[in-house]
Amino acid sequence: MNQLLEDLLKVIRLERLEMNLFRGESRDIGSPQVFGGQVLGQALMAAAATVEARLVHSLHAYFLRRGDFDAPIVYEVDRARDGRHFSTRRVVAIQHGEQIFNMSASFQSPEEGLEHQVSAPAVPPPEDLDGAEAAIRAALPRLPAKLARLLGEHRPFDLRPVEPLRMLDPGTRPPRKCVWLRAVDRLPDDPALHRCLLAYVADFHLLDTALNPHGLSMLSPNLVMASIDHAMWFHRPFRVDDWLLFAIDSPSASAARGFTQGHVFTRDGRLVASLAQEGLVRVVG
Repeated sequence: MNQLLEDLLKVIRLERLEMNLFRGESRDIGSPQVFGGQVLGQALMAAAATVEARLVHSLHAYFLRRGDFDAPIVYEVDRARDGRHFSTRRVVAIQHGEQIFNMSASFQSPEEGLEHQVSAPAVPPPEDLDGAEAAIRAALPRLPAKLARLLGEHRPFDLRPVEPLRMLDPGTRPPRKCVWLRAVDRLPDDPALHRCLLAYVADFHLLDTALNPHGLSMLSPNLVMASIDHAMWFHRPFRVDDWLLFAIDSPSASAARGFTQGHVFTRDGRLVASLAQEGLVRVVG
Protein backbone atom coordinates (compact mmCIF):
# COMPACT_ATOMS: atom_id res chain seq x y z
CA MET A 1 0.00 0.00 0.00
CA ASN A 2 1.06 3.59 -0.61
CA GLN A 3 3.07 4.75 2.42
CA LEU A 4 1.06 7.96 2.97
CA LEU A 5 -2.22 6.06 2.89
CA GLU A 6 -0.85 3.36 5.18
CA ASP A 7 0.17 6.03 7.68
CA LEU A 8 -3.31 7.60 7.50
CA LEU A 9 -4.87 4.23 8.36
CA LYS A 10 -2.53 4.00 11.34
CA VAL A 11 -3.75 7.40 12.53
CA ILE A 12 -7.45 6.65 11.97
CA ARG A 13 -7.30 3.30 13.81
CA LEU A 14 -7.31 4.08 17.51
CA GLU A 15 -5.89 2.37 20.58
CA ARG A 16 -8.62 1.05 22.85
CA LEU A 17 -7.92 1.97 26.48
CA GLU A 18 -11.21 0.80 28.01
CA MET A 19 -14.65 -0.32 26.84
CA ASN A 20 -15.67 3.22 25.77
CA LEU A 21 -12.31 4.99 25.87
CA PHE A 22 -9.87 5.36 22.96
CA ARG A 23 -6.61 7.15 22.25
CA GLY A 24 -5.39 8.52 18.92
CA GLU A 25 -2.16 10.02 17.67
CA SER A 26 -1.92 12.99 15.32
CA ARG A 27 0.09 14.06 12.32
CA ASP A 28 1.53 17.49 11.56
CA ILE A 29 0.31 18.20 8.01
CA GLY A 30 1.69 21.75 8.02
CA SER A 31 -1.26 23.49 9.68
CA PRO A 32 -0.87 25.33 13.02
CA GLN A 33 -3.17 22.83 14.75
CA VAL A 34 -4.46 19.29 14.31
CA PHE A 35 -6.33 18.95 11.01
CA GLY A 36 -10.06 19.00 11.77
CA GLY A 37 -10.79 16.11 9.42
CA GLN A 38 -8.44 13.90 11.44
CA VAL A 39 -10.37 14.54 14.67
CA LEU A 40 -13.68 13.98 12.87
CA GLY A 41 -12.49 10.70 11.33
CA GLN A 42 -11.03 9.43 14.60
CA ALA A 43 -14.15 10.33 16.58
CA LEU A 44 -16.31 8.45 14.09
CA MET A 45 -13.97 5.46 14.30
CA ALA A 46 -14.30 5.50 18.11
CA ALA A 47 -18.09 5.61 17.92
CA ALA A 48 -18.22 2.84 15.30
CA ALA A 49 -16.10 0.58 17.51
CA THR A 50 -18.94 0.52 20.06
CA VAL A 51 -21.68 -0.46 17.56
CA GLU A 52 -22.27 -3.90 16.04
CA ALA A 53 -23.87 -4.68 12.64
CA ARG A 54 -24.87 -1.05 12.04
CA LEU A 55 -23.31 1.71 9.93
CA VAL A 56 -23.30 5.43 10.60
CA HIS A 57 -25.94 7.34 8.64
CA SER A 58 -25.48 10.81 10.15
CA LEU A 59 -23.17 12.85 12.35
CA HIS A 60 -23.15 16.35 13.80
CA ALA A 61 -19.93 17.74 15.26
CA TYR A 62 -18.50 20.90 16.83
CA PHE A 63 -14.86 21.99 16.91
CA LEU A 64 -14.29 23.65 20.29
CA ARG A 65 -10.54 24.22 20.63
CA ARG A 66 -7.39 23.82 18.56
CA GLY A 67 -5.81 20.40 18.77
CA ASP A 68 -2.13 19.93 19.65
CA PHE A 69 -0.52 17.42 17.28
CA ASP A 70 2.34 16.83 19.75
CA ALA A 71 0.02 15.19 22.28
CA PRO A 72 -2.43 12.25 22.04
CA ILE A 73 -6.19 12.82 21.86
CA VAL A 74 -8.49 10.76 24.08
CA TYR A 75 -11.97 9.92 22.77
CA GLU A 76 -14.71 9.10 25.29
CA VAL A 77 -17.82 7.43 23.84
CA ASP A 78 -21.22 7.68 25.51
CA ARG A 79 -23.53 4.82 24.43
CA ALA A 80 -26.62 7.01 24.51
CA ARG A 81 -29.07 4.48 23.05
CA ASP A 82 -29.30 1.12 21.31
CA GLY A 83 -32.78 0.71 19.85
CA ARG A 84 -34.34 -1.86 17.59
CA HIS A 85 -33.01 -0.31 14.38
CA PHE A 86 -30.86 2.66 15.45
CA SER A 87 -27.95 3.31 17.82
CA THR A 88 -26.91 6.76 19.02
CA ARG A 89 -23.44 7.67 20.26
CA ARG A 90 -21.91 10.84 21.67
CA VAL A 91 -18.15 11.30 21.47
CA VAL A 92 -16.03 13.84 23.34
CA ALA A 93 -12.40 14.43 22.32
CA ILE A 94 -10.16 15.48 25.22
CA GLN A 95 -6.66 16.90 25.19
CA HIS A 96 -4.67 18.48 28.04
CA GLY A 97 -7.73 18.02 30.28
CA GLU A 98 -10.10 20.03 28.05
CA GLN A 99 -12.72 19.19 25.45
CA ILE A 100 -11.52 20.11 21.97
CA PHE A 101 -14.37 18.52 20.00
CA ASN A 102 -17.69 16.77 20.44
CA MET A 103 -19.91 14.78 18.11
CA SER A 104 -23.23 12.96 18.01
CA ALA A 105 -23.63 10.12 15.52
CA SER A 106 -26.50 7.79 14.60
CA PHE A 107 -26.09 4.25 13.28
CA GLN A 108 -28.72 2.11 11.49
CA SER A 109 -29.20 -1.56 10.73
CA PRO A 110 -29.48 -2.43 6.99
CA GLU A 111 -33.00 -1.66 5.78
CA GLU A 112 -34.87 -1.20 2.48
CA GLY A 113 -37.09 1.82 1.80
CA LEU A 114 -38.19 4.48 -0.69
CA GLU A 115 -35.55 5.63 -3.18
CA HIS A 116 -34.94 8.94 -4.98
CA GLN A 117 -32.03 11.35 -5.38
CA VAL A 118 -30.92 14.54 -7.11
CA SER A 119 -28.85 14.19 -10.28
CA ALA A 120 -25.10 14.61 -10.36
CA PRO A 121 -23.82 17.74 -12.14
CA ALA A 122 -22.51 17.32 -15.67
CA VAL A 123 -18.73 17.70 -15.36
CA PRO A 124 -15.68 16.27 -17.16
CA PRO A 125 -14.42 12.89 -15.90
CA PRO A 126 -11.37 12.90 -13.60
CA GLU A 127 -9.12 11.49 -16.35
CA ASP A 128 -9.60 14.72 -18.33
CA LEU A 129 -8.55 16.98 -15.45
CA ASP A 130 -5.22 17.99 -13.93
CA GLY A 131 -4.43 17.07 -10.33
CA ALA A 132 -4.39 19.80 -7.70
CA GLU A 133 -0.71 19.19 -6.90
CA ALA A 134 0.46 20.64 -10.24
CA ALA A 135 -1.18 24.02 -9.56
CA ILE A 136 0.09 24.02 -5.97
CA ARG A 137 3.68 23.28 -7.04
CA ALA A 138 3.56 26.16 -9.53
CA ALA A 139 2.48 28.56 -6.77
CA LEU A 140 4.95 27.42 -4.07
CA PRO A 141 7.85 29.75 -5.00
CA ARG A 142 5.60 32.79 -4.46
CA LEU A 143 4.21 31.71 -1.10
CA PRO A 144 5.40 32.51 2.44
CA ALA A 145 7.31 29.65 4.07
CA LYS A 146 4.49 28.53 6.39
CA LEU A 147 1.93 28.39 3.60
CA ALA A 148 4.37 26.67 1.28
CA ARG A 149 4.93 23.98 3.90
CA LEU A 150 1.18 23.49 4.45
CA LEU A 151 0.31 23.25 0.75
CA GLY A 152 3.47 21.45 -0.32
CA GLU A 153 2.81 18.36 1.82
CA HIS A 154 1.91 15.27 -0.20
CA ARG A 155 -1.52 13.83 0.56
CA PRO A 156 -2.90 10.27 0.51
CA PHE A 157 -5.70 11.44 -1.82
CA ASP A 158 -5.74 12.38 -5.50
CA LEU A 159 -7.71 15.65 -5.87
CA ARG A 160 -8.79 16.84 -9.33
CA PRO A 161 -10.67 20.16 -9.32
CA VAL A 162 -13.14 20.72 -12.16
CA GLU A 163 -12.52 24.48 -11.99
CA PRO A 164 -8.81 25.46 -12.18
CA LEU A 165 -7.20 26.38 -8.86
CA ARG A 166 -6.51 30.12 -8.66
CA MET A 167 -4.90 30.54 -5.26
CA LEU A 168 -2.76 33.62 -5.93
CA ASP A 169 -5.20 35.48 -8.18
CA PRO A 170 -8.63 34.06 -7.27
CA GLY A 171 -10.85 36.72 -8.86
CA THR A 172 -14.58 36.85 -8.15
CA ARG A 173 -16.48 33.65 -8.88
CA PRO A 174 -19.83 32.06 -8.06
CA PRO A 175 -19.92 30.34 -4.64
CA ARG A 176 -19.69 26.79 -5.92
CA LYS A 177 -17.17 24.23 -7.15
CA CYS A 178 -16.76 20.55 -8.02
CA VAL A 179 -13.81 18.32 -7.12
CA TRP A 180 -13.09 14.68 -7.98
CA LEU A 181 -11.34 12.73 -5.24
CA ARG A 182 -10.09 9.24 -4.45
CA ALA A 183 -7.51 7.54 -2.22
CA VAL A 184 -4.16 6.96 -3.94
CA ASP A 185 -4.24 3.19 -3.37
CA ARG A 186 -6.62 0.30 -2.71
CA LEU A 187 -8.17 0.14 0.76
CA PRO A 188 -9.52 -2.76 2.87
CA ASP A 189 -13.12 -3.87 2.28
CA ASP A 190 -14.51 -2.27 5.43
CA PRO A 191 -17.57 0.00 4.92
CA ALA A 192 -17.10 1.66 8.32
CA LEU A 193 -13.51 2.56 7.45
CA HIS A 194 -14.56 4.13 4.14
CA ARG A 195 -17.10 6.30 5.95
CA CYS A 196 -14.47 7.42 8.47
CA LEU A 197 -12.06 8.29 5.66
CA LEU A 198 -14.75 10.26 3.82
CA ALA A 199 -15.30 12.23 7.04
CA TYR A 200 -11.54 12.84 7.16
CA VAL A 201 -11.19 14.13 3.62
CA ALA A 202 -14.49 16.07 3.51
CA ASP A 203 -12.84 18.86 5.55
CA PHE A 204 -10.44 19.75 2.72
CA HIS A 205 -12.63 21.63 0.25
CA LEU A 206 -15.78 22.86 1.98
CA LEU A 207 -15.21 26.14 3.77
CA ASP A 208 -13.07 27.92 1.18
CA THR A 209 -16.00 27.81 -1.27
CA ALA A 210 -17.48 30.70 0.76
CA LEU A 211 -14.55 32.87 -0.39
CA ASN A 212 -15.33 32.68 -4.12
CA PRO A 213 -17.70 35.69 -4.41
CA HIS A 214 -15.30 37.93 -2.49
CA GLY A 215 -12.14 37.59 -4.56
CA LEU A 216 -10.33 35.85 -1.72
CA SER A 217 -8.52 32.54 -1.30
CA MET A 218 -7.07 30.68 1.68
CA LEU A 219 -3.79 32.44 0.89
CA SER A 220 -5.23 35.96 1.18
CA PRO A 221 -3.53 38.12 3.84
CA ASN A 222 -5.49 39.12 6.94
CA LEU A 223 -7.90 36.22 6.49
CA VAL A 224 -8.71 33.99 9.49
CA MET A 225 -10.59 30.73 8.83
CA ALA A 226 -11.53 27.87 11.15
CA SER A 227 -14.16 25.14 11.21
CA ILE A 228 -16.96 25.65 13.74
CA ASP A 229 -19.24 22.71 13.03
CA HIS A 230 -19.60 19.87 10.55
CA ALA A 231 -22.51 17.60 9.61
CA MET A 232 -22.66 14.58 7.31
CA TRP A 233 -25.35 12.19 6.08
CA PHE A 234 -24.47 8.87 4.47
CA HIS A 235 -27.06 7.66 1.95
CA ARG A 236 -25.65 4.69 0.02
CA PRO A 237 -22.58 2.40 -0.03
CA PHE A 238 -19.36 3.72 -1.58
CA ARG A 239 -15.60 3.27 -1.64
CA VAL A 240 -13.15 6.11 -1.03
CA ASP A 241 -10.62 4.38 -3.31
CA ASP A 242 -13.02 4.85 -6.26
CA TRP A 243 -13.56 8.30 -7.79
CA LEU A 244 -16.07 10.47 -5.89
CA LEU A 245 -17.37 13.85 -7.06
CA PHE A 246 -17.81 16.57 -4.43
CA ALA A 247 -20.33 19.18 -5.65
CA ILE A 248 -20.12 22.09 -3.18
CA ASP A 249 -21.86 25.46 -2.86
CA SER A 250 -22.04 28.26 -0.31
CA PRO A 251 -25.55 29.72 0.10
CA SER A 252 -24.52 32.36 2.64
CA ALA A 253 -21.76 34.26 4.40
CA SER A 254 -22.53 36.71 7.22
CA ALA A 255 -21.45 37.75 10.73
CA ALA A 256 -17.86 36.52 10.06
CA ARG A 257 -19.20 33.03 9.32
CA GLY A 258 -19.36 31.14 6.03
CA PHE A 259 -21.84 28.34 5.39
CA THR A 260 -21.18 25.62 2.82
CA GLN A 261 -22.96 22.44 1.76
CA GLY A 262 -22.32 19.67 -0.70
CA HIS A 263 -23.27 16.35 -2.23
CA VAL A 264 -20.96 13.42 -2.94
CA PHE A 265 -21.58 11.28 -6.03
CA THR A 266 -19.95 8.16 -7.45
CA ARG A 267 -18.78 8.38 -11.04
CA ASP A 268 -21.92 6.53 -12.18
CA GLY A 269 -24.08 9.26 -10.60
CA ARG A 270 -25.22 7.68 -7.32
CA LEU A 271 -25.64 10.16 -4.46
CA VAL A 272 -23.76 8.56 -1.55
CA ALA A 273 -23.40 11.36 0.99
CA SER A 274 -24.37 14.95 1.81
CA LEU A 275 -22.50 17.36 4.04
CA ALA A 276 -22.61 20.85 5.52
CA GLN A 277 -20.16 23.04 7.38
CA GLU A 278 -20.10 26.46 8.99
CA GLY A 279 -16.83 28.12 9.81
CA LEU A 280 -15.21 31.33 10.92
CA VAL A 281 -14.39 33.54 7.91
CA ARG A 282 -12.98 36.79 9.29
CA VAL A 283 -11.02 39.53 7.53
CA VAL A 284 -8.88 41.34 10.11
CA GLY A 285 -6.86 44.55 10.00
